[in-house]
Amino acid sequence: MPEREPPAGGVDDVDEVTRAVLTASRLLVSVCARSLSAVEERVTLPQFRMLVALSTRGATNLVTLAELLHVAPSTAMRMVDRLIAAGLADRQTNPDNRRETLLRLNEEGRRTVQEVMARRRAEIVAIVERLAPQQRSALIDALTAFNEAGGEPSAAAADDTEPHHLGWTDAELGQEA
Repeated sequence: MPEREPPAGGVDDVDEVTRAVLTASRLLVSVCARSLSAVEERVTLPQFRMLVALSTRGATNLVTLAELLHVAPSTAMRMVDRLIAAGLADRQTNPDNRRETLLRLNEEGRRTVQEVMARRRAEIVAIVERLAPQQRSALIDALTAFNEAGGEPSAAAADDTEPHHLGWTDAELGQEA
């Protein structure tokens, strides 16, 4: 297998970009962890992901919820039971199929998701505000290209603040329609 020639200047830009993305991912994970700190007594990270899935999808059956979160239905059921016990979600009978139970957020669950997302967004805004306008523009271009290379679909609207199933919102990611 022929070796790839390094770019002019001897720096392997793939390695540099990879290091920069890994560093940025550490920063984003830290932001996420801090945004959850106020609710960590009540909700674990996997449980929060479930709250976000219910927030974005509305009332959902257990099998669909398990598939969204890539967990077994029995694991999803235990998570649901804990969220119900914490007063963040509830069950309802599916009006279209009385044999099926739907899981949904209650008002406290919606409030919890909104509070965590607001804290996360505020911290990301504070970081972005420290960048010069040219850096912001370059970051938008770079993140857009990165998202496209990774197959991440473009957001529906720039003002979309509804969280995705992994807990991010379009506004936090700087995505535009």
